[in-house]
Amino acid sequence: MTNPLYDTLLGHRAKSAAPLLHLTDGRTLSYADMAGMAARFAGLLAAQGLAKGDRLAMQCPKSPEAFALYLACLQSGVIFLPLNTAYTPDEIAYFVGDATPGIVVADPASEAALAPICTDAGATLLTLDADGGGSFAEAAADVPPRTEVTVCGTDDLACFLYTSGTTGRSKGAMLTQGNLLSNAEVLTETWRFTEDDVLLHALPIFHAHGLFVACNVTLVAGGSMIWLPGFSVEAVLDALPRATAMMGVPTFYTRLLDAPGFTREVAGHMRLFTSGSAPLLAETHERFSARTGHAILERYGMTETGMNTSNPYDGDRRAGTVGFPLTGTELRIIDEKTGEEVPRGETGMIEVRGPNVFKGYWQMPEKTAEELREDGFFITGDLGRIDADGYVTIVGREKDLIISGGYNIYPKEVEQLLDEQPGIVESAVIGAPHPDFGEGVVAVLVAAADPAPDLETIRAEVALKLANYKRPKQYVTVAELPRNTMGKVQKNVLRDTYADLFAPQGQTDRRAGA
Repeated sequence: MTNPLYDTLLGHRAKSAAPLLHLTDGRTLSYADMAGMAARFAGLLAAQGLAKGDRLAMQCPKSPEAFALYLACLQSGVIFLPLNTAYTPDEIAYFVGDATPGIVVADPASEAALAPICTDAGATLLTLDADGGGSFAEAAADVPPRTEVTVCGTDDLACFLYTSGTTGRSKGAMLTQGNLLSNAEVLTETWRFTEDDVLLHALPIFHAHGLFVACNVTLVAGGSMIWLPGFSVEAVLDALPRATAMMGVPTFYTRLLDAPGFTREVAGHMRLFTSGSAPLLAETHERFSARTGHAILERYGMTETGMNTSNPYDGDRRAGTVGFPLTGTELRIIDEKTGEEVPRGETGMIEVRGPNVFKGYWQMPEKTAEELREDGFFITGDLGRIDADGYVTIVGREKDLIISGGYNIYPKEVEQLLDEQPGIVESAVIGAPHPDFGEGVVAVLVAAADPAPDLETIRAEVALKLANYKRPKQYVTVAELPRNTMGKVQKNVLRDTYADLFAPQGQTDRRAGA
């Protein structure tokens, strides 16, 4: 193949009239329509002087045109940098300064704020709105489409994805054509996607889940997508009878379960629901199964590796686990002190190796060497264990590990118990500085309105089930937990909020609900 990723995703269907995107206005875009749009955009990239290995950054609303821009970059060998639409100009300034893209494509509403940033970085700023309008689309209409496809190999870079940067500077993970292609192909096979599938796509496309999993898998299979600009219960309920599969984050499923109109009949045409980007509560898994007859398939992945594991398509999709390593991916659990693999059932650091694992961090060789071993295993920063049947369970992030009085406490264990208690919608367990223990365990609880939680009863239940050192020293109730745009609980925000909870001056100030 001239360009294995582009050719597999779109090139060999570039003249196909088969549907690819079903839009909310009733229009349907075929594979040929998308290939034509991508070729026009690739023509503009060439006219602007972008060549293989150059970068393009995109921070604009989800649209067919934004999707086509990604495909145009693949066709051109240009490295694609999708940026979260929630990023502020200050955050964008860092990414633009670090990745040095030749072009930045942004929402017209951000143009004034981003113009000086792009000027300083020597980048051309163009705009693209939710309807496909803006200076980028206008400029693309004035240049001939690019018919040729840039020659690329599987080791050539396709994309940069920046980590969240909750500790230190955000790192640009360099993903190759081979990384994206291998992951898309194995997921297509694992989840049994075919050209008959219609994926309900309500995810953002600035993120690996919505772009490299949902879109790439659909393209590999030759299926189509119901293209929603974002998630809304009403839009999803309306679209479900026309879909066969849906990929979502846990919040999607909890909101559907809160909707009376979400019935077994509405979901009757579906063959698969998957969940990722944040942990799915066992309670949500069980409620969903009882309501619809479908067991949500949970999987595990990350920025640097794409997907690593998946619950089985056939067989037991176990709540609270992320299943087995994908075909071609090796996964091991390591004792960080000894570097040796731990026995089955014991907790340690998850490391993975395979064709899905990234090439390294952009312009950060030292950080790459810290996290990517010479033998190809990537140190994920996630703590987990493998049970006797081979199912992987994620216990938490290494940075979320609490060390109190010299004992290691895995927040997930405490959270699972708290989530089972009456009146608790969900919980987040963190460590806060403690004068005696180093860190004290803090339980941040989202309380239900009816029944309201009885904290004394919860304390008593926790005392029965957990060793003393694992028990929360403070309970705090909140209306909701802070989350990022993909639904992940931001424990770094909680740690900042309750940093002085055990300090004398903060002891009485921040004990809401204690």
